[in-house]
Amino acid sequence: MPDPLPWSSLPWLGERARRDPDALALRDGEHELSYGQLAARVERLAGRLVALGLAPGDRVAVLMDASCRLVELVHATQRCGATLVPLNTRLVPAEIAALVLDAEPQLLLHDRERAADLEEARARAGAMRVVEANNELDAVPPTDAPAPRPLDPAAILTILYTSGTTGWPRGVMLTNGNHFASAAASRAHLGMLSEDRWLVVLPLYHVGGLAIVFRSVLDGVAIVLHSRFDPARAAAALRQEGVTLVSLVPTMLFRLLEHDGGRPFPPSLRCVLVGGGPVRPALLERALALGMPVAPTYGLTEAASQVATAAAGDAVRRPESAGKVLPGTRLRISEPDASGCGEILVHGPTVMAGYFRQHQATARALSDGWLHTGDVGRLDAAGFLYVLDRRADLIVSGGENVYPAEVEAVLLAHPAVLEAAVYARPDPDWGQQVVAAVILRAECPVDGQDLRAWCKARLAGYKVPCVIEHVATLPRTASGKVRRHLLTAGAARVR
Repeated sequence: MPDPLPWSSLPWLGERARRDPDALALRDGEHELSYGQLAARVERLAGRLVALGLAPGDRVAVLMDASCRLVELVHATQRCGATLVPLNTRLVPAEIAALVLDAEPQLLLHDRERAADLEEARARAGAMRVVEANNELDAVPPTDAPAPRPLDPAAILTILYTSGTTGWPRGVMLTNGNHFASAAASRAHLGMLSEDRWLVVLPLYHVGGLAIVFRSVLDGVAIVLHSRFDPARAAAALRQEGVTLVSLVPTMLFRLLEHDGGRPFPPSLRCVLVGGGPVRPALLERALALGMPVAPTYGLTEAASQVATAAAGDAVRRPESAGKVLPGTRLRISEPDASGCGEILVHGPTVMAGYFRQHQATARALSDGWLHTGDVGRLDAAGFLYVLDRRADLIVSGGENVYPAEVEAVLLAHPAVLEAAVYARPDPDWGQQVVAAVILRAECPVDGQDLRAWCKARLAGYKVPCVIEHVATLPRTASGKVRRHLLTAGAARVR
């Protein structure tokens, strides 16, 4: 049984390789690496990053699909004392450029397929160095990386971009201590077995995927890494590669069950975390009937992944609950109403250091030392959390967050659109779908397909409205704010 690494360790991969050099670390279809082999590759990669001028405290942006090289870069960045900034590979060039301008990385690494997506970022980002992360980076003559030093728990290890309630991107700063505490809390809840293997199908620019990379090295277990979610490949991994743990969003769970044709899952699969949105009771029952040990979970980027997670059997007894808060974390409901519902507040060592260069937003989010999530929930008498709604305007479609203000801004930039409101409509497959209501200028008639094409050129695909309806008026408050809940309910809709 591998021992969890203590906090006083040096960069985590090197310390794990010293203890368990022959233990399996990673399998991704092309590579099968032990911890000793992975650490040797990372050491050479860190030397190349230093040769490129990377210094402690610098920011390294990466625009890459999940791969062995990306895992190496995660560890090499920590080895150099730098900060990793993973960028969402589903964004369009203008969105990528906006994040790069905000992060101001000293170095941007990308896979070959993403080179064209960076032209706008290159033109606008000034002195940033841009390097292809495989052949071009491997051609850099390495220098010796500085001798490893004990990690500073307060040093920023990652900046992960997530939208705030305004819809504008915010870089969530997570420290070495945040990620370590998250891994320790997950271990305390799930336990750890020497034969454990994590299947990673969540993207590594999401905290849910990245957290598994850190958990695995801190716990000394292996990951089976897929570049993207494919239900056939995921099903095969669960059945044939000894996978014991996997983290999914509800849409992935649905697609996996649809593909697998009702075959029961092997008893070696001991936990399936499902987060990123509510799990429909029918989907949960279907998964449980096939022997899939589903554990609904509630988490957020600002808390380095999981906050509360169901234990074995909880999903059967309390299918609508996200379980109990994880060890080391505190949770309370702020200003509960008569039914006990209020804003979910979180406190503990997993809570972020703040939003990158957004001091006012940080002060609001971390008021009184508690993370104000903006999510509404309640706790029952036994301490089980029920998440009643995501942030007031947030749309969660297939596990991806969509903020109406961002989509509305794109629609309003179209010369034919006078007013726009974006809202959610329930969808059995994706949880929610993005819908827009627009008021058009009389002199500029367009149809919904024209507007969807406009959005597709400017937004990631999951943000593009599935339906765009023409309306005569939008329901508003006295102060002029759109009352989206009335649109969701179908009120004031005129076709």
